[in-house]
Amino acid sequence: MKAQIINIISIFSLLLVLVACKVEPEEIKYGKDKCLHCDMMVVSKTHSAQYVTKKGKAFMFDSAECLVWEIDEEKNEDKLEFLLVTDYANPGKLIDARKATFLISEKIKSPMGANLSSFSSKETAEKFLDENGGKLFSWEQLKVKLAK
Repeated sequence: MKAQIINIISIFSLLLVLVACKVEPEEIKYGKDKCLHCDMMVVSKTHSAQYVTKKGKAFMFDSAECLVWEIDEEKNEDKLEFLLVTDYANPGKLIDARKATFLISEKIKSPMGANLSSFSSKETAEKFLDENGGKLFSWEQLKVKLAK
């Protein structure tokens, strides 16, 4: 009987540890979180970004360009579980940066002046490109374009 109780407690404890260690993005607290790269307040629901390390630590950014610059400086992309940018067409919705399409257009201003916006689909990005001009980039192309 004691062995059964110990087994049940052990299994329950293991489940609690597994659930507690789940690596997930955090909700961005607009107007409260600060950008890891430039220390500005994160306020734009159309341009914010976030990365989460494989250990589960989340870091917020006021813009996708700050995210790119931070990764470029730290050379840490391989240590990240999530790399997220906001879908410009759906403010507040975070999407995988590696799968996003990016638009640099002088007609769409971003917090740090790179005029960079991200989109969940190439079709949506092309629509904004047609309306605002500029140039489209993949994640890999964007890192090269913005490299310091």
